[in-house]
Amino acid sequence: MRPDTPAENVDHTAEAARLERTAGLYPEDAEALLVRAAAHLELSGDRPSATKLYDRLLSSPDGLENPPLVRALKASNLWEYGHEAEARAIIEGVRTTAPRDPAPWVIVAEALESHDELEAAQETFTEGARLLLTDVAEPPYSTHPLLYGRHRVRRMLGAPHDDWDRLADTLHTMPVSLDELHDPKRVWSLGSDDPADLEAEISRLRAELGAYREALSRPFPVAMLHWPAGELTELLEAYPSLSEEYPSYEEHLTTIEAALRELASSGTPNLGVVPGTVPSYEAFAASEGASPSDATLLPQYATTLAARGRAVAWPPQRGAGCWCGSGRTYGECHGTGA
Repeated sequence: MRPDTPAENVDHTAEAARLERTAGLYPEDAEALLVRAAAHLELSGDRPSATKLYDRLLSSPDGLENPPLVRALKASNLWEYGHEAEARAIIEGVRTTAPRDPAPWVIVAEALESHDELEAAQETFTEGARLLLTDVAEPPYSTHPLLYGRHRVRRMLGAPHDDWDRLADTLHTMPVSLDELHDPKRVWSLGSDDPADLEAEISRLRAELGAYREALSRPFPVAMLHWPAGELTELLEAYPSLSEEYPSYEEHLTTIEAALRELASSGTPNLGVVPGTVPSYEAFAASEGASPSDATLLPQYATTLAARGRAVAWPPQRGAGCWCGSGRTYGECHGTGA
């Protein structure tokens, strides 16, 4: 639902600057041009500058045609570079204003989804669908991503199909069904929730099964699963039987560091630490048709997260923060005596 942007080989910083200049020449089109410029800045990695552009738009004395869209884009961007609390507040504000445009609903729901807030994402998709599609004979094309996103999240949660899921199935006209596109195992293994990416992968699997098996054999980093303190507390409250795996948070951290050092001493390359969250673990368990209390799922969950690029290399670079999130450098924390 973000504005269209050119291919990866484009200089996004230069393109953003060009769009800003053009916005100055054509004030009547400034909103659309600056939104696209902010998208280019995000792609360039300069997220703070993108936020400044969103703020510039939101403070415009002439007002905006679609303020909820700009707020939704700002929230999604903020969350990507550490401003979670502010992003959540803006998302709640967007939901409260109940925009009649589906794009803000999709953007904030996908922001929640990308940070493993699957229940909240489902609620947001559903809230938007209820507002825009109740008593509508034929869903407008612009609302299709709302239904497709809701279908995807519900598949990840293992929820049974309801009327809106069946409507999404009906609207989807590609040869590969939504159920197959949104198969949780495939979403997890690919690390992508873009239907075009998933459809391309499914077609490739059907035509080139041998190549797919070869692709699956490529080495991923060996990653140890780390539960941050709050997540571990929530995990053990929900699934007490896992306390045998995690007697205490301190012992959990010690075990991770010891295991990594033992693997390193044996010559194992590409080591890493991957943080887990309870919502994403529950979604993974649902995709496997298993209970989250099954401890044998834990290493599979870690491997899957590592395959999605979530692992942080171990040991951290000199002077870098410790993998445990203490705020101290690795050398001052778990790297002491390394």
